[in-house]
Amino acid sequence: MVSTQDKLLLDIQEIETEFSTPTGVNKAVDKVSLNLKKGETLAIVGESGSGKSVTALSILKLIPEPPGKIKGGSISFNGKLLNKCSDKEMRSIRGNDISIIFQEPMTALNPVLTVGSQITETVMRHQNISLKLAKKRALDMLELVKVPEPMRRANQYPHQLSGGMRQRIMIAIALACDPQILIADEPTTALDVTIQAEILSLLNSLKKKTDCSIIFITHDMAVVSQIADRVVVMFEGKKVEEGTVFDILEKPKHPYTKALLSAVPKLGDMKNKPYPEAIPVAGTNSKKIKPLKGLNEKLLDVKNLTTIFPISTGILGKVVANVRAVEDVSFSINKGQTFSLVGESGCGKSTVGRSILRLEKPANGKVLLDKKDYLQLNKDELKKHRSNMQMVFQDPFASLNPRQKAGSIVDEMLKVHGYKDRDERYEIVSELFLRVGLNSQHMSNYPHEFSGGQRQRVAIARALALNPKLVILDEAVSALDVSVQASVLNLLMELQSDYQLSYLFISHDMAVVERVSHYIGVMYLGRIVEIGSRQTILNNPCHPYTKALLSAVPSTDPRKRKMDSEMRFRKIVSPIHPVGYKPPTSEYKRLSKEHLVLKTDVGY
Repeated sequence: MVSTQDKLLLDIQEIETEFSTPTGVNKAVDKVSLNLKKGETLAIVGESGSGKSVTALSILKLIPEPPGKIKGGSISFNGKLLNKCSDKEMRSIRGNDISIIFQEPMTALNPVLTVGSQITETVMRHQNISLKLAKKRALDMLELVKVPEPMRRANQYPHQLSGGMRQRIMIAIALACDPQILIADEPTTALDVTIQAEILSLLNSLKKKTDCSIIFITHDMAVVSQIADRVVVMFEGKKVEEGTVFDILEKPKHPYTKALLSAVPKLGDMKNKPYPEAIPVAGTNSKKIKPLKGLNEKLLDVKNLTTIFPISTGILGKVVANVRAVEDVSFSINKGQTFSLVGESGCGKSTVGRSILRLEKPANGKVLLDKKDYLQLNKDELKKHRSNMQMVFQDPFASLNPRQKAGSIVDEMLKVHGYKDRDERYEIVSELFLRVGLNSQHMSNYPHEFSGGQRQRVAIARALALNPKLVILDEAVSALDVSVQASVLNLLMELQSDYQLSYLFISHDMAVVERVSHYIGVMYLGRIVEIGSRQTILNNPCHPYTKALLSAVPSTDPRKRKMDSEMRFRKIVSPIHPVGYKPPTSEYKRLSKEHLVLKTDVGY
């Protein structure tokens, strides 16, 4: 635990922030009081809409006026009242004394400026130094946040970097002027488990080096246990509980805090349970679901699936390299069971799912559903049989048509596949909405009028409209709050129990994977390096990459914090191979009847 000094850097008293809406005034932050000491990490936790981010934006006076307004209360920084400061005074404080890391770096970074120039601009805006010294400072910051080849990276644009690398750039910009307070707003939500662990380790080490204080905003209680000294729990704009990380995680008092903690899937909870089970959430009356055994009958059989993306350059589009996104992948799924593909971004998980559905064109292999090879079907045959396999994408806001009402989005699936009678379609859609926890009134809403969890339920209703045999879930719950995630996962298991659905579950969250899976395949650089039953993979991993993934999972027990030395992982090598590259034949060693490990380490 980091020792803190008695000096109070930030003192917020009875802050009120509200927004004017067509239906009235919405009080986003309702008389919230909190403080931050020098060298301390304060975590603010709660679900989307609880007021966490609005509280952070209020500190920096970044609330858009109108429709927003900081109505009352005081925000004191080093004895100075920020809510009384002019815009000019706040511009000198933002980035210089108090910096913020936003959740989505791709929207926060300027797409037309190199990352080096964006760091340089920040330094020159707040520090009275020359361009030459500002550029040197930018390179020093890139080295500080452990960006490899800082000179080359400084000349790249945001879209040329990975998600984890972009987040490091955001941290570099935020720390460029040595701020006294760093506000991190959900900086690890969408990151892979190993990258998340590295970012948390990086923030911890930078706090020690720069002696700054951190306000960490998140809904992930495992992340809180890894980084926080004190915790503030928010619900519907109010502070409902506050205490040390040990008090909140080990002895929660408020019912909402207890429900939040109970909804977090913990790695190891399913250790002695042979089949997937629903997540018990405190304070809810969810339907009792029996353990999901499934059937010992094969539904999907994927054999030697290979998908290659050529990289071309020049006016003539000359192919200079190939990305072997999926290479010689084989697995099977039984009826009523879940097979999970896990691994970091770029390993080929999503491409496997898209290749199975022929949303990407595989170069080789077979996809047998009920012994019918879907890769050999012509266009008309594929349309006829595609109803057997459906997909739920990671971001429902991007996959749902913003100009269509939710009911029309689901109804369209039925029309395309030959359901002519309008009344019949309406009845089917109404039943589907009820089945996924919505109601008939929701059918008239547009996607932007739903919460994230509700949008994902609409996407699930659309996937179920044609009674599929297999549903591919591509990071379907990774961006949801923990309680919403738990309710969606329980819904998916309830549907699996009722309809004997089979799932291909694509994820990087090992605790969620343990909860829902029968079998697991671990992917690295386009290949499955280890495959077996859920108990075997999680309790007895053999491949070094599987071990690294499991070691990166943060615990919700604050007494089991990982040291910085435990968070250093080997970088993924480039998936690009030269033209003419001949992939090696997959050779596995069989450790048991259902446990296969790739003999070669595939560069790991």
